[in-house]
Amino acid sequence: MKAQEGALVLEILKQENNLSMSLFESAQLASTIRHYSQWPVSFTEINKFCLETNSVLNKAAKPNFSGIDLNNDLKKSGQLLWDHLLSRSVKERLKNASGHDLTLFLDEELIHIPWEILYDGQDFLCLKFNLGRLVRTREQLNPIKYRSIHSSLKMLVLANPNSDLKSAYLEGLGIKNQFDRKAKEIKIDFKSTYIDTLYVKKNLRDYDIVHFAGHCEYDDADPDRTGWVLSDGRLTALDIVALGESTSLPSLVFSNSCNSAKVSRGLVQKGYQEKTYSLASAFLFSGVRHYIGTTWKIEDPVSYIFAKEFYQQLIKGGSVGSCVRQARLALAKETAFSGLAWANYLLYGDPNFALFSKDTKAQAAKPRKKIILSKKIIRNILLGFSILALGACLYLFLPSLNPSTYFLFNQANKLFTKGKNEEVISAAAQIIARDPLFLKAYPLIADAYQRRGEPENALKYYFDYAMYSQKKQDKHHLACAYTAIGWVYQGIGEYAKAFDFYNQAITLAVETKDKLNEAVALRKLAVWYIDKEDYDKALELLTKSSEINRERQNFSAHKYNLACDYFDIGFLFSDKNDFSTAREFYRKSQQLFEQLKAKAELSDYYFNLGEIYLFEKQYQKALDCYKRGLSIDQAHNNKPSIAGDYNMIGELYMEIGNLDEAESYFNQALSIAREIKAPLEQAASYYNFGFLYKQKRQALKAREYLRQAQAIYRAKDLPAYQKIKQEFPGLDNP
Repeated sequence: MKAQEGALVLEILKQENNLSMSLFESAQLASTIRHYSQWPVSFTEINKFCLETNSVLNKAAKPNFSGIDLNNDLKKSGQLLWDHLLSRSVKERLKNASGHDLTLFLDEELIHIPWEILYDGQDFLCLKFNLGRLVRTREQLNPIKYRSIHSSLKMLVLANPNSDLKSAYLEGLGIKNQFDRKAKEIKIDFKSTYIDTLYVKKNLRDYDIVHFAGHCEYDDADPDRTGWVLSDGRLTALDIVALGESTSLPSLVFSNSCNSAKVSRGLVQKGYQEKTYSLASAFLFSGVRHYIGTTWKIEDPVSYIFAKEFYQQLIKGGSVGSCVRQARLALAKETAFSGLAWANYLLYGDPNFALFSKDTKAQAAKPRKKIILSKKIIRNILLGFSILALGACLYLFLPSLNPSTYFLFNQANKLFTKGKNEEVISAAAQIIARDPLFLKAYPLIADAYQRRGEPENALKYYFDYAMYSQKKQDKHHLACAYTAIGWVYQGIGEYAKAFDFYNQAITLAVETKDKLNEAVALRKLAVWYIDKEDYDKALELLTKSSEINRERQNFSAHKYNLACDYFDIGFLFSDKNDFSTAREFYRKSQQLFEQLKAKAELSDYYFNLGEIYLFEKQYQKALDCYKRGLSIDQAHNNKPSIAGDYNMIGELYMEIGNLDEAESYFNQALSIAREIKAPLEQAASYYNFGFLYKQKRQALKAREYLRQAQAIYRAKDLPAYQKIKQEFPGLDNP
């Protein structure tokens, strides 16, 4: 890539007790003659300043230090290094320069110095310049094979290899989702949980960009054992060197993990192929053009802030150096400089290099001939457009302009919030008979049937909703209908049909740029994956949905859906027995639901929070939550939910040994489930009865109920069927 005009190179060589340095424009790199200035340096003193700087940075992770004081301390340490490391002429030129790339071309003995945080009295070097490091080594190296950059790139995201860092998983998903709009230019492969060394060794060389979010362990005693922590051990520095022997490695590696740029005093020792390496040097000597890593422990939230901003700028066509600088500034702004995490990152490589072409919102316009129209022609054109617009409006909205229809619809909505489902059905049916293109009436009547536990009728009206949305060419409502149909099918255990309709909704929403429907369908599909216990895929979808809604939460519909996202993320982590994370997301959802006065949705919140209390054996708190949730469902006459509520309350009583009370609630649950023909709720009741009678030592009854549960799950819910089959292997036998 052609060097940016005005880009600077600062070349520094160590010569006994002097530094030889030259600051020049990169265009002069091949100049026959270049001026160097000599600068005497006490390396004993420099090392003291470096230790002082490290001390300040290490304090940043401790909560009892003030961020402002730390920032001031870092400035003082950085200014001491500035004063003692650079010659007067270099300092003067750097201080007066602005808006440039700056490449530090360093001797290997100088890379331990924190050059990025030299402070000129006004700015830190890495916040003023797009800064990158190149390293000069005295050792004879094998020829380095650099990867060719093609128009179509491939990226590998390795997130949370050991399944112990939720934030690393979310970071990886967020980065993957950032590249969606670059799908034609870059193919993203996302790999998470239980990533072993064999997988990475086999696949690393296939990619142009690799992002790693996980643990990195630095071994002071044996640096060649430094490496990424994977599910079966470390991918070490020596492993990386071996990989680079035959084929070039990725062009860019971003190792967003602790100590991933930490180095020993020398970048590489003599006989580097047999001796010690840091992780950064291993990648660099194996053909990685750009390596980004950290020099000490990083906290999860700030690491994602940095990475997200870096890739956001990279996608826009920014140079690698400018992207790192923008990410530093974003992180500094986010943390008000208090954590100093922005100073944690190092870039090795040419800062002026860009992997993507710059986005252009508009192409250069071709000269156009000026067209002069008479006033009469303009008037006729405007009149024609007005008639067309009026016709379109009449077609789209005339069927819905009847004031009495709107009044009836508003009344039906109020009845729905009060749980008067029969009256809602009657009112909505009148609206549809009067005006079949009044689309909002269809989901209202369908939801009322859902509450009554009549999924067949609900499906009928949702399919009518889809049909009239197509007739009206209203793709927004059509996507709503597809998602709703999928949700009903999922509720009755028709998972394959549910999956198809969710994907139809997502496809339509993406085509029409309908972000609200896209987010809703993604969330519903995530719950589908939770039911299938594919938590990784579910979390990926919920992360994407919540990102859409979070960016638009000033709109009430998106705010409502963000609350639902938080609730379902809580549900996911509860299913994985991570109750502290689940509780955190449940409370986020509760706050938003209460702000929106969405009372019906709080029922699920109370029951799911009650489940956590049950696990913690806080039985009274669990029962209080359950009864609050039950009262909400009873107020809305939501029969499927009430059946589920009774099952859960019965399970609590069985847990505390009150089997008679448990039996009473299971009977109520089964009665409602049979009444509304809800097979999965029936199966849950049968399953509960099986365990109840097992505890009562009534083996025949227990076996019969468990067999009935298994018969339903075999047809509707294979994971639940397999679970019973494993617990009671003899049930299939007569």
